[in-house]
Amino acid sequence: MACRLPTQLATPGKLHHPHHAKTSTCHGTLSWRRTLAPDAFLSSTQSSSTTLSGCSYKRPLVTCTAQTNVGAVNLAPGTPVRSTSILVVGATGTLGRQIVRRALDEGYDVRCLVRPRPAPADFLRDWGATVVNADLSKPETIPATLVGIHTVIDCATGRPEEPIKTVDWEGKVALIQCAKAMGIKKFLFFSIHNCDKHPEVPLMEIKYCTEKFLQESGLNHIVIRLCGFMQGLIGQYAVPILEEKSVWGTDAPTRIAYMDTQDIARLTFIALRNENLNEKLLTFAGPRAWTTQEVITLCERLAGQDANVTTVPVSILRFTRQLTRLFEWTNDVADRLAFSEVLSSDTVFSSPMAETYNLLGVDGKDIISLEKYLQDYFTNILKKLKDLKAQSKQTDIYF
Repeated sequence: MACRLPTQLATPGKLHHPHHAKTSTCHGTLSWRRTLAPDAFLSSTQSSSTTLSGCSYKRPLVTCTAQTNVGAVNLAPGTPVRSTSILVVGATGTLGRQIVRRALDEGYDVRCLVRPRPAPADFLRDWGATVVNADLSKPETIPATLVGIHTVIDCATGRPEEPIKTVDWEGKVALIQCAKAMGIKKFLFFSIHNCDKHPEVPLMEIKYCTEKFLQESGLNHIVIRLCGFMQGLIGQYAVPILEEKSVWGTDAPTRIAYMDTQDIARLTFIALRNENLNEKLLTFAGPRAWTTQEVITLCERLAGQDANVTTVPVSILRFTRQLTRLFEWTNDVADRLAFSEVLSSDTVFSSPMAETYNLLGVDGKDIISLEKYLQDYFTNILKKLKDLKAQSKQTDIYF
């Protein structure tokens, strides 16, 4: 499965998985090493490619070499920019919109990179942000969005219906190269916890390679690895339970330390203002790691009703992934199902936060727990439902 990078990239390298020869039937490579030359995104006559080969792994630890001389040249003319000017990439997403809100509340001048869409992101403008149309899959649209920007915050990811590599690899490489050439002062990238330990999952390997590419670019940067969002649990579990619809779960023992995206946004800007955290890799995790069944049980208790749970064995997900690997037109589905490989192991997506809290000067007691987050949600929703029910029974009508 070939991954062709934008035409501005050159000098391909390799991400080496030295144990793959012993633990898998094929060798998967994904390059992050590129020449960040001045003509990198100006030239449209050169191209190169790199590959990400999908196959069955036995969870090898990623080992990679990084000896490329980046040799980047800053094209910025030296015009000073305000340190409060930021560009948020992926501003309409679950995390992105919280980043925008927090930035505006703290007095930043916020510009949002948004793909052209039928329904414009008017809510961002209503909040006070500036919206610019660009597309990471079209590198020629990126440079103009970076003019006058001090800091880039990248929380974008590809849409479910498009190939993972289009935005999450090709687009991010182009964005980093443009940021370097345009003289961006700081770049913050959101990644996935444990992405270096699961090269068998395409998205996680891409995130890890993007971390390495950013590191070698020479940009002043911070990488923040995340475990999971509490907001995602509302549509997945809370709403279906309230509407008495089926809740889909797995029998996987995987545990995830979900975190409120508002807390993530708050900690992010604390990290940005701390110069001692430049070039650092941080992991943000919630107070406790939860299994799928534990989350469902908590929602049942708070909703006051049982869930109609449909359990999908992880073995079925793995079989489906292998089946979709047989056809080229379903490879993208197989890539997303690769998370079943992670779910099939007793993995814990969590990390001790004491040291991180100390670095940020934050009290861990101020981080909302999943119990409190869901309790607030169900309390508000059930109150609204009760009010609506009372209004529907009102029969006193006056003319």
